[in-house]
Amino acid sequence: MFGEYSVHDNQADPADGDPGPCSGAALGNLPTEPASFVGRERELHFLDLLLRERRLVTLTGVGGVGKSRLALRAVTDPRQARPDGVWWVDLSPLRDPGLLTATVAHAIGLADHSARPLDEELCAWMADKELLLVLDTCEHLVADCRHLVGELLQSAPGLTVLVTSREPLDCATEELVDVRPLPCEGPDSDALALFRARALAATPRAAAAFADPARTAVAADVCRRLDGIPLALELAGARMRLWTLEEMAERIGERFEVLSDLRAALPPRHQTMRTTIGWSHELCAPLERLLWARLSVFTGDFDVAAARAVCAGGPLPAARVERVLAGLAAKSVVLHTTERGAGARYRMLDTIREYGHDWLDELGEVRIVTDRHAHWYAALCRAADQGWLGPGQVDWYRRITAEHAQLRTALEHLLTADPTAALEMAGALWFYWFACGHVHEGRAFLERVLRAAPPTGAAYNQAVWALGLTTLLQGDMDTAQRLGEECTRDAARLADPERELRAAYLHAVSVLMPGDAVRALALAGPRARASHGGRTSAPGWLLCKLATGYALCDLGRFEEATQEARALREACAELGERWLRAYADYILAVAALGMGDHGEAARHVRAMLSGKRLLGDRFGIALGLDLLAAAVAGLGDGELAARLLGAGHAWWRTVGRPQMGSPSLTALRDQGERQARAAIGDAAYETAFLGGAASSTG
Repeated sequence: MFGEYSVHDNQADPADGDPGPCSGAALGNLPTEPASFVGRERELHFLDLLLRERRLVTLTGVGGVGKSRLALRAVTDPRQARPDGVWWVDLSPLRDPGLLTATVAHAIGLADHSARPLDEELCAWMADKELLLVLDTCEHLVADCRHLVGELLQSAPGLTVLVTSREPLDCATEELVDVRPLPCEGPDSDALALFRARALAATPRAAAAFADPARTAVAADVCRRLDGIPLALELAGARMRLWTLEEMAERIGERFEVLSDLRAALPPRHQTMRTTIGWSHELCAPLERLLWARLSVFTGDFDVAAARAVCAGGPLPAARVERVLAGLAAKSVVLHTTERGAGARYRMLDTIREYGHDWLDELGEVRIVTDRHAHWYAALCRAADQGWLGPGQVDWYRRITAEHAQLRTALEHLLTADPTAALEMAGALWFYWFACGHVHEGRAFLERVLRAAPPTGAAYNQAVWALGLTTLLQGDMDTAQRLGEECTRDAARLADPERELRAAYLHAVSVLMPGDAVRALALAGPRARASHGGRTSAPGWLLCKLATGYALCDLGRFEEATQEARALREACAELGERWLRAYADYILAVAALGMGDHGEAARHVRAMLSGKRLLGDRFGIALGLDLLAAAVAGLGDGELAARLLGAGHAWWRTVGRPQMGSPSLTALRDQGERQARAAIGDAAYETAFLGGAASSTG
């Protein structure tokens, strides 16, 4: 009926009866650590002790000093593993404090669907967990992070939080660690080692610069000039591709003498960092400086196509953007990342992005480039809307997930600059909000755009429908029903058959979930069975087919439900669509169970779970585990049924209300429990149930 998918690689295959990850698998989502890490042995030892003794540790220091790298190296240590995982939340792209809790929840795998405040759900979910949470780059959200961290630590005694920020959170229990620059003194200093490593990475010819003591002394002087700040050393090391060590020392000395007085109001380390970035900026070619400034509108990482679309113009033609971008990457102004598996992507460190944004402001281009950014991502969402229920479904999910930070930034801008475009963009993301674990965020954005935009037209109808889907998943059936009725009226006025089908699905499910299968069938059935000119690939028709199958199962009309599900599955197979196809398998399993064929039911639900595992659909996995438990209990395997029910319980906790409060789903789950208890007894049932819950990724 609905679903969420959020891909995590540490899932086992529930279709094989294994409800959790492989034994010993590390839970978490730590980013890939860069290849080299220099020094910091004392700090790492200190952090190792603190993270085992204190519950809140904050790494503070100037931008570019290496707080994030130190944090990542510290928590990657196997000694910091926790039973419920080590989870990393990058807050640098986040600009709206209202999305802080949603960002944390999604990062740790909580795709809550309830209508309760998300911070309450997050606290409840963490209450019995033992995990390590890293909040990286918090300085622009200090007050909000302070509040959330305080709530979480109070609710979850097994939680440890590591924060990186340019300033403390000022919590009562906070243990502060001032991350200082790398030591610069001596021929074996950490600063010199990092400078040497980055120079050699830029060009093998740099090896000669460190071959004798006299030249090593020159390199050490460069490190002292840069105050041992890692980012400054990396920027300088990248310049060794073009300069000798002596040229480097001379030019950086001249640059610092010119600017030291101009930056006197800044603290020394801030002054050094700002001056180093300014020096790197001056050494860029004019087109590189222009691209640097324009790239500052991106939050998070981006691909070449986006950079070309947003940053081209004037003296920088689109055909040259990629080459100029490569030049900035060679100078360490932008970083190359392929972590998301979606082709080459780039990102800019906050300190460097802030400098570029100052220049963009000086150029008077902030508004025009920000507009380009927002409209590029709005167009991407429109393209995704055409492919959500087709063969590119998983690829679109991955691409939109990779662009999540950019989508937020674009929507925030359009809400003020172009509310109609914001309305279209938010409505086009319906599948992402509804099926990909962003229900709270989607509802918030949709409510905002509907207040801001004119209440007419197809885009408004689409946004109302999308809002109805989010309320549906949150269990707010009264609101979902009201929105379904509104969509139906508007679609009739628009004379749009596809919108009428979508509205019928929303309206039908909003009455089906509380238990009115007769009315649901009356709303969706006639539309699902109509030919619609042979267009059986229309999303609205597929959704009505799904609602009809569910309603028939609830009414005990299992043979008819089987026919509907087979037709739906066949249509999905022809489209190459997987999300709805798996739910068709679910209906086939429910119908088989209703007709007493437990083996057939188990076969269909295993197929359904395999599809849901592929898509990471947490709601679907929770549904399927309950159903598989009922099927295997009917086959006499009470122990496996109990383990599956325990695993299902854990998965339900990640999506909010167990069984969504649905009478039919609750009855199905209870049936499996009764049969399992009858087969193996209460004591054995409880043991197996707890074992399944403990071994589940839920």
